[in-house]
Amino acid sequence: MSNKTKGVALAALASASYGLNPLFALPLYSDGLNADSVLLFRYGLAMVFIGIIMRIKGISFQLQKNEILPLGVMGLLFSFSSLALFSSYTYMDAGIASTILFTYPIMVALLMGVFFKERISIISWGALIIAFLGITLLGKTYNGQTLSVIGVILVLISSLTYAIYMIGINRSVLKLMPAYKLNFYVLLVGFSVFAFRIIFSTSFHVPTTPFYGLCTLGIALIPTIISLVTLTKAIHYIGSTDTAILGALEPMTAIFFGVLIFHEQLTFRIVVGIILILGSVTMIVFEKSLMNKIKLSYRRRHGIG
Repeated sequence: MSNKTKGVALAALASASYGLNPLFALPLYSDGLNADSVLLFRYGLAMVFIGIIMRIKGISFQLQKNEILPLGVMGLLFSFSSLALFSSYTYMDAGIASTILFTYPIMVALLMGVFFKERISIISWGALIIAFLGITLLGKTYNGQTLSVIGVILVLISSLTYAIYMIGINRSVLKLMPAYKLNFYVLLVGFSVFAFRIIFSTSFHVPTTPFYGLCTLGIALIPTIISLVTLTKAIHYIGSTDTAILGALEPMTAIFFGVLIFHEQLTFRIVVGIILILGSVTMIVFEKSLMNKIKLSYRRRHGIG
């Protein structure tokens, strides 16, 4: 199996597993846990599990001096992204939040263009416009009420910090760090952030039944460990932009379980908005392939190469 194929498969698995966040988070919210408590369990349990895996695999916990600052920054970015997303669930349906979050591939493409001189094509700009049109269609709930501005802002903050996180992993010394080791320290930083917030700002709640306890294990294992490790490996194989673009399974997973289990409303307007957002990203997915075919056809037609 080629590295490209491995990267595509890992990116798809990362996005699908990350889309399961609402499946575990929403029941915990109904049990009285706030976002900080859910995330403290999510990061803390995942960190312990990854630490055990590292010990079994014989992966060193030792860090080089030039790795400490980038790890701290990546940990802060990922924890802020999680906090903003999980907070948005209290303002809007999780499926819609996950769909708006899926603007991060376009943010990755734009940031790579601005800061790393990757070419931003007309197709990319068109995709961005279509994505915002899609978000506009998601701007009202199923009963016609305007979608929470705070909720939308929180998701966009989550999307932006997640995009910067993906670029940071691929454009720093962390690119060569083993996936388990990188994610252990990212989770450690995030765990510290939520512990600090609970001590000095918010409150701490624990699951009240074994079922909700299993939800904390589920959110630590599937949308955290599996998603983070596969995401990191996918970025190593195919880069930040392609990994981000292949995140289409994330909102689809969240919407599917949101409608099936949590009875979230799926109206025609929301469906069209979702299609526009996913379509905008699909444009970028096929852009490189299309441009390569056009260049190849041009060369053949003119006898070049």
